[in-house]
Amino acid sequence: MEDWRNGGFGLYLHWPFCASKCPYCDFNSHVAAAIDQERWARAYVAEIRRVAAETGQRVLDTVFFGGGTPSLMAPETVATVLEAVRAAWPMANDAEITLEANPGSAEAGRFRGYREAGVTRVSMGVQALNDADLRRLGRMHTAAGARAAFDVARGVFDRVSFDLIYARQGQTAEGWRAELSEALAMAVDHFSLYQLTVEEGTVFGARAARGQLKGLPDDDLAADMYLITQEICEKAGMPAYEVSNHAREGAESRHNLIYWRAGDYAGIGPGAHGRLTLDGHRHATETPKGPADWLRAVENCGSGEVPRELLPLADQAAEYLMMGLRLAEGIELSRYQVLAREPINDKQISMLMDAGLVWRAAGRLGATAEGRAVLNGVIRELLP
Repeated sequence: MEDWRNGGFGLYLHWPFCASKCPYCDFNSHVAAAIDQERWARAYVAEIRRVAAETGQRVLDTVFFGGGTPSLMAPETVATVLEAVRAAWPMANDAEITLEANPGSAEAGRFRGYREAGVTRVSMGVQALNDADLRRLGRMHTAAGARAAFDVARGVFDRVSFDLIYARQGQTAEGWRAELSEALAMAVDHFSLYQLTVEEGTVFGARAARGQLKGLPDDDLAADMYLITQEICEKAGMPAYEVSNHAREGAESRHNLIYWRAGDYAGIGPGAHGRLTLDGHRHATETPKGPADWLRAVENCGSGEVPRELLPLADQAAEYLMMGLRLAEGIELSRYQVLAREPINDKQISMLMDAGLVWRAAGRLGATAEGRAVLNGVIRELLP
């Protein structure tokens, strides 16, 4: 099956290094005193060539440098990697190439180099617009520094996104309303707006377990902040096209849409995951999380992947449902039925429609704004 063509084909490149580890972060990120960027560039190039030999001459729609902190990469490293990408696959004429960046002055100084290397879009990890909360979140930049870096990015790139975290310690609904309004005034075209979650294995998780993470909003206040987010962004012409992502028309993250639309994507770098359809069969791919482990595997074994997992059609259908319902556009019911070999239970759909949690129209099924607020419950009702 070539179902992936409904979603497109992208490449995710994971840069695992950060200048410091944020206390809320459960991503695969590591602090390193020194990085041999030429060695890392060679490893990425080798993996790009290996994967391209398997996927053939399919058109690559997007590239995403994620992390970690990819803005710690030298522009020359990014240029070397993108040169290998362009040699490996035919690129879409309007290919989107995104790089995640911290809004520090050092990173902002590299923006022109990234643009010259081929990056077309920057996603900035701002997280908060006041210094007290930035310190609580373990961020190394200031609010003024973030605004300055954003202004630099807007002068270099046509498309700039930034992230904010809400439901932070001591945050009020009115405080969030004011902060979000301030962010919208910065002429951003794409927001990723995440509720703070406390994950096991993080510094925040350890503090919470000891009863030392004070001042987090309760569930009702956090829900109010979610509704405020929808209201303010909608009025500003940046509706939620996905549960946590808002954009002006045409500024949606095309790379992330590949995930949510269940396209194929190659995952390269420590801890990177992927989905690849080869010879009609879809596989889940992953790599060792440790940077040194991944690097050794690439250099000594010729592959940075661990053994792949073949995905049964039922699992593909479940992934399509779970990811697609995150989108305002929803899923195509006939596509789900082909994968699942059976339609979604009509009684469950009708029940959720009566509750105002889903809609059905023109062969598609989607979660309403109210349904996306309780999406896990909606998905549980729809999965067989």
